[in-house]
Amino acid sequence: TLITTSNILPDDLYKDGLQRARFLPAIGLIKQHLDVLNVDGGVDYRLRYLEKAEIYHYPLDDRAEQILNDVFNNLAPEPGHRGGDLEIEGRFIPTLREADDIIWFNFRAICDGPRGTADYIEIARCFHTVLISNIPVMDWQMENQARRFVNLVDEFYDRSVKLIVSAAAPLHELYTGQKLKFEFQRTVSRLQEMQSHEYLERPHVP
Repeated sequence: TLITTSNILPDDLYKDGLQRARFLPAIGLIKQHLDVLNVDGGVDYRLRYLEKAEIYHYPLDDRAEQILNDVFNNLAPEPGHRGGDLEIEGRFIPTLREADDIIWFNFRAICDGPRGTADYIEIARCFHTVLISNIPVMDWQMENQARRFVNLVDEFYDRSVKLIVSAAAPLHELYTGQKLKFEFQRTVSRLQEMQSHEYLERPHVP
């Protein structure tokens, strides 16, 4: 006996994914051998929890780390696994925790080194909730990391990803560089909107 849950209809599984044609036989088997039931009770418990939980946590201390751990435990459908790498087109990104539809990164892993928009698009497509811890204040020496963070937020925003973070400073003090002043103003605005009820109730766009 196999019982499983998903927030996506079988026909929409891995939609627009790389080499999706190879996954289509699995969808056919699901539809052939399993009964698909809609168990929507009309209450979105994840939305309820996210509205009560703070989305942006600072300063970086043990409390912030514990809050993110609690958020992950409450939102993940199963314990998942700690550590390991997320592979995207042959590149490996270290993770802190990963479960179905939710993933947790350290800022350095996701915004430092050879990371690009293609990585953020794939993460935004695959995960409805992303946690990022240890975001530092980004000064003139961290313009590259700041630009990646701007791109990350843009992609997550476009796909209605729920983003929970811990940071070293209040949102308006997170970037002190010069080159990205205009772009980071948009990032601040979007991060503020991403804490709103209207944004949190938006469905994820895989």
